[in-house]
Amino acid sequence: MSASGGTRAIVAALGANLAIAASKFVAFAFSGSSSMLAEGVHSLADSGNQFLLLVGGKKAQREATPQHPFGYGRERFIYAFLVSIVLFSVGGMFAIYEGYEKIRHPHQLEHWYWPVGVLAFAIIAEGFSFRTAIKESNETRGKLSWPQFIRRAKAPELPVVLLEDFGALIGLALALGGVGLALLTGDGIWDGIGTVCIGVLLVLIALVLAAETKSLLLGEAAGLDDVKKIEAAIVDGATVTGIIHMRTLHLGPEELLVAAKIAVRHDDTATEVANAINAAETRIRTAVPIARVIYLEPDIYSETEAAQGPDPAATPGGPNPHATGH
Repeated sequence: MSASGGTRAIVAALGANLAIAASKFVAFAFSGSSSMLAEGVHSLADSGNQFLLLVGGKKAQREATPQHPFGYGRERFIYAFLVSIVLFSVGGMFAIYEGYEKIRHPHQLEHWYWPVGVLAFAIIAEGFSFRTAIKESNETRGKLSWPQFIRRAKAPELPVVLLEDFGALIGLALALGGVGLALLTGDGIWDGIGTVCIGVLLVLIALVLAAETKSLLLGEAAGLDDVKKIEAAIVDGATVTGIIHMRTLHLGPEELLVAAKIAVRHDDTATEVANAINAAETRIRTAVPIARVIYLEPDIYSETEAAQGPDPAATPGGPNPHATGH
């Protein structure tokens, strides 16, 4: 996994979360704040999540084998999905349970300056981590909005770190609010309410992550821009006259499979067709470097056969074989 794929952001988040987790547990030990305990577990879970992302990136670099001929690129999707499960269970559900218990049995905070000081430190550290994640993401997101980037990103690491850091900053604000209200009112129930809010926030973020990584695990096609580049690269106007239909699939964040049925003329020789396919593959890899597995099947387009077939996309004719169709 390249640094541009999010390694710097993951390492920055890992270092920040380990330091923050330690400080939060110390604050909990001195103050008894359930918000501090929930936030400590949250930071510890986040640290584990970043470790999982690093492990997934390492495993994804393994060479293809006869049993796994397309390689291990999807390991990164699997480990990102595990992150959402850890965030939901260890982070969110624990915080909700701890907050519920604090609401049932509230008690005043002791040594209030510990949680307040730690929260201030945590906000600074998380802000640094979040800034690093934003900087790394800006190098790849282009003109996409932040929701679009999180929704469309094929590399899961940066969206995971972004959502984790964003959730952590909001969680710290909630924890600070809960502790502050508990101190102002003298009622520890506010600390519990803040803890429950943190848990609900983590569960919502975990559900978003799970939905996005599930889509990647099921298999997503190339982005619209890459599809257009591939279509333009396939057709040469001489031997390859059009695309009957085409499918793309991400084998990993930086590895794309392209399979297409291409239209050729009925009087082309086998040598001409083979040379045209080889040339098309070269053009595709030049236009979209991550297109590493390419299968092109030549066929003679027939409008009659396309119209008669029960599934036009699966017949030899297929849909209209223009360069913009697939």
